[in-house]
Amino acid sequence: MLLTITTTARPATDLGRLLRKHPDRVQSFEQTFGTAWVCYPEAGEDRCTAALLLEVDAARLARSHARSSGGDSLSRYVNDRPYAASSLLAVALGKVFSTARTGVSEDRPELAAAALPLEIGLPAVPCTGGPQLVRDLFAPLGWEVRAEAVPLPGFDADSRYVDVRLRGEVRLSDALSQLYVLLPVLDDAKHYWVDIGEVDKLVRSGGEWLAAHPLRGLIAARYLAHRKSYERAAFDRLAELAETAGPEADLAEDAETAEQSLPLHRIRIGAVVDALAASGAASVLDLGCGSGKLIAALLDDPRFTRITGADVSSRAIGMAERALRTDRMSERRRSRLTLVQGSVVYRDKRFADYDAAVLMEVVEHLDPGRLPAMERVVFGEARPRTVVVTTPNAEFNARYGMGGHEMRHADHRFEWDRAEFAAWAGAVADRYGYRVRIEGVGTVDPEAGTPTQMGVFDRA
Repeated sequence: MLLTITTTARPATDLGRLLRKHPDRVQSFEQTFGTAWVCYPEAGEDRCTAALLLEVDAARLARSHARSSGGDSLSRYVNDRPYAASSLLAVALGKVFSTARTGVSEDRPELAAAALPLEIGLPAVPCTGGPQLVRDLFAPLGWEVRAEAVPLPGFDADSRYVDVRLRGEVRLSDALSQLYVLLPVLDDAKHYWVDIGEVDKLVRSGGEWLAAHPLRGLIAARYLAHRKSYERAAFDRLAELAETAGPEADLAEDAETAEQSLPLHRIRIGAVVDALAASGAASVLDLGCGSGKLIAALLDDPRFTRITGADVSSRAIGMAERALRTDRMSERRRSRLTLVQGSVVYRDKRFADYDAAVLMEVVEHLDPGRLPAMERVVFGEARPRTVVVTTPNAEFNARYGMGGHEMRHADHRFEWDRAEFAAWAGAVADRYGYRVRIEGVGTVDPEAGTPTQMGVFDRA
């Protein structure tokens, strides 16, 4: 299996300095499953290409990873692992380019910190989700993606293998970390046993780019071999990281491409804030506030003079305090904010007397049997003038390469399609004396709709 990394930043041979592999030598690195080689097919001032070639020893792989290879004895020796870029290549990349992945260079620190014109080539990547999933995973990271299905003779008549070409201006360390995480995600399989230590690897390697990625749920699920407890641990860690990402990372260069350039959670927050502003609300109750992403946007808007965030998790409240930096807030800003621990399914006098309440990506975390309790608490007892509810559109999941029964988050109890959400929203509005309008949030697909659906309830 083969990975090539090309740059045209002059002098291009400085790529060798960042990778810590000299262009004039061929180097080999023993792995438990074979041998990795690094060489430079071209090395000039204007263009330089480093190649990582992994030669897999099928017999050694079968002996070393018999427990995870599965299948009958023949399939352990005859399979696509020596040819297709999967978790084996990710492991080799992580070890061979370990220093480059840190983003630190003693002799060229400015080069290590800079975005470079890079081209990545992967001739055969096994991908459960096809070329579209490759585009959905890499395009939000700033890559220009070319992905084409290719046959791998002898293994797959209806090929799941993709020729991947990436081009963009990216820090080399970021590019390597993205490949390290996403190669096993594309394959949706790992050749080794997955334990809790993989959560640290994922968060450490993903960092801020993963926390802001619109498919971070899919990435975490596949990287962690669909182990739900590990996914929850990863989501908690990523939620904290999401708050530390600089806002400039998500800005589009022009209005026409803004929606495609912004992560979905930021588009969603913008839609909710716009709905609240249109309602004329001055006081807002954010139910299930999590780590405070919506609250931060509300605090930045002077139209909202009283903001309360409530969450059943004391840990979430602590995360919100840290993310919002309440200890450093100005007195004027802090006077507009209250954070409380409380459950959306239990009557709470503190939820009363607000112009608007928000349930942003909350209802799908409730067991269906608890929905009536939530409806009574919010619509029947708190009774704000406006209630804004957002939830995933299950029909859009296929556009993320997900199967029919997959959900976007390990803690989701259900996900509604558009008809189901409209039916629920209409029934709640009729029962509690509200009017409701349904809106889509995010990029519109002609068949699947939008990734998020939003209901805006106004008290009749």
